Amino acid sequence: MAKFTPPPLDGLKRRIDRHRQEKAGRSSMFVRETFCLSRDEARQKAREWFDEFPKAAYWTEVESWRQLDGDRIEFTMRRLPSAD
Repeated sequence: MAKFTPPPLDGLKRRIDRHRQEKAGRSSMFVRETFCLSRDEARQKAREWFDEFPKAAYWTEVESWRQLDGDRIEFTMRRLPSAD
């Protein structure tokens, strides 16, 4: 019986990078900021965003996140520029 080997992820990583670069060139109605902090600092930063820019008015959310080595979290916060 053949041993299953997962496919390489290089192609997927290139596609994701290309998509992010294309997306960065577009104008968006959202304000985004990416952080790389320790787990506790990341929680605190997210709370600051939700306190300063309430979800109901600014559509604030954690757009993406991932855990890195050393218990660090890389995450992107997103919100509308104003709550008119």
